[in-house]
Amino acid sequence: MKKSFLIVACLLIYGFATAQSTEERRQKILADMILANEYFMKKWPDVGKTIITNKERASNIWTRAVYYEGLMELYKVYPDEAYYKYAYDWANFHKWGFRYGNTNRNADDYCAAQTYIELYKLEPKPEKLKNTRAALGKFLYTPENDDWSWIDAIQMGMPALAMMGVLEDNPAYFEKMYDMYMFTRNSHGKNGLFNTDDGLWWRDADFTPPYKEPNGEDCYWSRGNGWVIAALARVLTIIPENAPHRKQYEEDLVAMSEALIKVQRKDGLWNVSLHDDKHFGGKELTGTAMFVYGMAYGVNNGLLDKKKYEPIIWKAWNAMIEDCLHKNGFLGYVQSTGKEPKDGQPLSYDKIPDFEDYGLGAFLMAGAEVYRIE
Repeated sequence: MKKSFLIVACLLIYGFATAQSTEERRQKILADMILANEYFMKKWPDVGKTIITNKERASNIWTRAVYYEGLMELYKVYPDEAYYKYAYDWANFHKWGFRYGNTNRNADDYCAAQTYIELYKLEPKPEKLKNTRAALGKFLYTPENDDWSWIDAIQMGMPALAMMGVLEDNPAYFEKMYDMYMFTRNSHGKNGLFNTDDGLWWRDADFTPPYKEPNGEDCYWSRGNGWVIAALARVLTIIPENAPHRKQYEEDLVAMSEALIKVQRKDGLWNVSLHDDKHFGGKELTGTAMFVYGMAYGVNNGLLDKKKYEPIIWKAWNAMIEDCLHKNGFLGYVQSTGKEPKDGQPLSYDKIPDFEDYGLGAFLMAGAEVYRIE
């Protein structure tokens, strides 16, 4: 009797300690996410303020849209009214529309639809999605599937189509996004932009063979591959379990994850150039954050082995906190906009990129998914 009581007591104590440890870990993750987000919101109090770098741009471009994707993920785990208002005011300022209207097919310019749909679901009003329905619905009535000729576009466009498929209960969206995804995967650049042998993606046709890095390897850009694995994870969170082609997306996410763990740096981050660390290698946050997001999704949903991948995820997350996150919330080692490893170099802990928004968006997406690990 005493022995049984002792065993039960020990199990209860162990369970309490484990729960407490998990709770403490989550509170630290949340604190770091809040810190980074508060830095940005204080720096950009006016959601409609144009972004000025080499030229002036509206604040609903893809860079800012990716930030709001991350903000909405933070809102899901920590529903602070200030976050909702910040996102709502942004959407409302832009009249729930896109900088080049509803006819433009460039995924960069309808990326904002992802956040518009998230906000609509919280308070459904038809006028909020008038532009989104027009901008995305047109893809169902046009035969072209070659829109996503650069892999960044997969993340900008694919989750939005998935969201509309669910919202409208219209599987035609699932079929269209699959056709567009597979065209990019298998046909752009003659043979497709996904190298199934290496499990990684060329950024666009400019980087397919015979293009090589100085060491003779194929050029695989960290953030470019980050866009793809993030898109796959986001789509898998959106579409139903029995959605067509789900298995394809799961298999590609697993293949990418297997490839990525082979090239993780010793410090936990990933290089800008994944297969040539001597040619614009060096640690970088945006690719790392999206790899963490994709892998954490895989662990949380049984696609990736927890024992194998969780140490890799924690090593990367801790490296982002220790090596990139400043005490005031600024994120270092964020590569500026571009399309390949050489762009925006050199990177450093203190260097401010041309845009600070999409790196934070990726960081928040990663943090929210890591927060969910049990």
